[in-house]
Amino acid sequence: MICSRIVRSTFTFAMTLIAWCGCLTGHVRSESPSAEWTKVNLSSLPSVPVPAEEDWLIHSPDRKSNLFRSEHNELVMDNGLIRRSFLFEPNLACVALDQLQTGESFLRSIRPECRIGIDGTTYDVGGLHGQPVDNFLRPQWYSQLTNHPESFQLQDVHVRPLQARFPWKARTTWMANPVAWPPAGMEVRFDFAAPTAANSIRNVNVSVHYELYDGLPLLCKWLTVTNASGRTIRINHFTSEILACVEASSQVEDLAEPLYPNLHIETDFTSCSMHGASAQRDSVYWLPDPSYQTQVNYRLESKCLLECRPPQGPEVDVANGDTFVSFRTWILANENRDEDRQSLALGRMYKTISPWVTENPLIHHVRSANPDAVRLAIDQSAEVGFELVIMTFGSGFQIENESPEYLAEVKKLADYAHSKAVALGGYSLLASRSIDAQNDVINPETGKPGGFARFGNSPCLESEWGQDYFRKLYQFYEKTGCDVLEHDGSYPGDACASHDHPGHRGYEDSRWRQWQTISQFYQWCRGRGIYLNVPDWYFMHGSSKNGMGYRETNWSLNRDYQEIIERQNIHDGTRFKLPTMGWMFVPLTEYHGGGAAATIEPLHEHLDHYERRLQNLLGAGVQACFRGPRIYDTEETKQMVKRWVDFYKQRRAILDSSLLPLRRADGRDWDGWLHVNPSLETPALAMIYNPLDREIEREIRIPLYYSGLSKMASVRIADGARQELPLDRNETVRMKVSLPAKSAIWVEFSAAAPSK
Repeated sequence: MICSRIVRSTFTFAMTLIAWCGCLTGHVRSESPSAEWTKVNLSSLPSVPVPAEEDWLIHSPDRKSNLFRSEHNELVMDNGLIRRSFLFEPNLACVALDQLQTGESFLRSIRPECRIGIDGTTYDVGGLHGQPVDNFLRPQWYSQLTNHPESFQLQDVHVRPLQARFPWKARTTWMANPVAWPPAGMEVRFDFAAPTAANSIRNVNVSVHYELYDGLPLLCKWLTVTNASGRTIRINHFTSEILACVEASSQVEDLAEPLYPNLHIETDFTSCSMHGASAQRDSVYWLPDPSYQTQVNYRLESKCLLECRPPQGPEVDVANGDTFVSFRTWILANENRDEDRQSLALGRMYKTISPWVTENPLIHHVRSANPDAVRLAIDQSAEVGFELVIMTFGSGFQIENESPEYLAEVKKLADYAHSKAVALGGYSLLASRSIDAQNDVINPETGKPGGFARFGNSPCLESEWGQDYFRKLYQFYEKTGCDVLEHDGSYPGDACASHDHPGHRGYEDSRWRQWQTISQFYQWCRGRGIYLNVPDWYFMHGSSKNGMGYRETNWSLNRDYQEIIERQNIHDGTRFKLPTMGWMFVPLTEYHGGGAAATIEPLHEHLDHYERRLQNLLGAGVQACFRGPRIYDTEETKQMVKRWVDFYKQRRAILDSSLLPLRRADGRDWDGWLHVNPSLETPALAMIYNPLDREIEREIRIPLYYSGLSKMASVRIADGARQELPLDRNETVRMKVSLPAKSAIWVEFSAAAPSK
């Protein structure tokens, strides 16, 4: 509920701060709690306590997200790990962004809270002026700061518990480590009124929203614009986050390789990428700050100004009584630049704000959509414990076929799959294809399709074809009961210069409209429990997986090459996402070429290789698309597959947990990785692989700090006897292992028995 604006001559806060109970950790919730906004009274807030002392990657901090009052009369958002502080008079201004476990201060200078273009005029929202130098900000200067009357002016501050961004119907049987939805924490809303002199936008109000999450150094920010002006307004552009950060390096000369501040910035305005960093290229900008005249770099080119905004537009109209909502930006404050620590922090972030990424079903890509072939795939999946069947590309599956007869046939297959506790769905190609000149995205330079889209040609999602395509997708899932979509190409982020498409006016609003269409569809899918396999970075809108990182033609190489490359891809891909967030590929039948040397069929003739692929993948908690007509061809093959599926399911909780590398695969010696999850009874499990054709013995160092184990650990290799081994001062254990030729072993770690 948006509270009404209160006009004031001097700023005051009224009423009191809300108190609430957080969500219960470990429980999945599909709906937001009912929570009203409560206005904040600064004078009643407690003083800022000391930072949390626990390592949040191992122990859950006792401190919860809350609002405080600092000794300098700042309004402070704080959860013991991250702190964002604001002055509120004569206008709102962010004056600090701190990583509390290290004491690092990221902010050096005040900027507006955000910036927005309305009906051709650009306005700052909040912000104060008069800071004497931009290198640092002292509280002693606060009294000198002045308000700009042409900025939007702060009116109220409200708070409530976190709300779900959209409904999520969780598939809990695919999740070994259930996660709360919505997460625990608080949302703070700062309400601003239009500047007094701006009569044309009187009663147009801007709200800046923040979310602070319990238990990790993470903030989220976005803005809303509510139009009560009595007429339609147009939002030309916005910049929803502006941070003048401390430069990460001080270089006098040219910045050949600029180092950015140690913040992970991610928005949900993403598109074509399998990597999180490159997915942000069109919404996250690290820029030089030319107003920072006292920086060391002579050309004033230090990349120390963060702006989060769309590349163009949105150029959307907001009718009287309606509200515009921007994309969201998440800020994760890292303690240091250690790769393992940053990888674990990213995994915790994704698990918290997009918990559907922990759904991790075993996937069979059936090569034919013939009903008999699909039933065989369902039967075999149920027999060995696979949980999801996808009618893959080239199978004859037709998601755009809306004939009643076809939809009824698919519904029968879906009902049959569900009777076997197997999910069913199929593949659809969206982008990277051409429809026709009327429906493809239009190049603004030529006025024609081609030469502009990410894939050369691509349909516009707001063309007549695009709107009809999504109508068919909604209808397909409503009428068939299917619960899986593999959406290839997705929306790649193309803009379109057409003036004839029904869903957008022209180039400037085309990208925003298309992004809304794809994100709203994915969110709708999640509310219905439809699982999304999407080879692009749409995790924030409901996608559970994209590629772990592979080149498709590599699966046309010889089988023994594929084994090593697969583990390299897993090692590299899990540096920036959880194992459950990526898929790999197993060509049971020929894929792109390579002939018999590249494929596994007949399965029983290549049982050793097939088993090593299962050891690789299930030992990493990474699911692959097993593509072919069947999962097994003999009883021996069936029992081998079932044995490794059982191994995975018995240890699913730890195998689906974060992965740390031990040694990257190179085919010359052992390689392996370590799963860690300090909340489990078995908080660590190592997988160690020997790619050589001879037995080897090695002494291997296993770092157990992030497992939470200390001093002693109980260790068991495979199903052998347990032994207790000491940990050194870095919580690392050294152990000798014998690795048979072409083998994989697992080592489980748990707390040692207390000494008597």
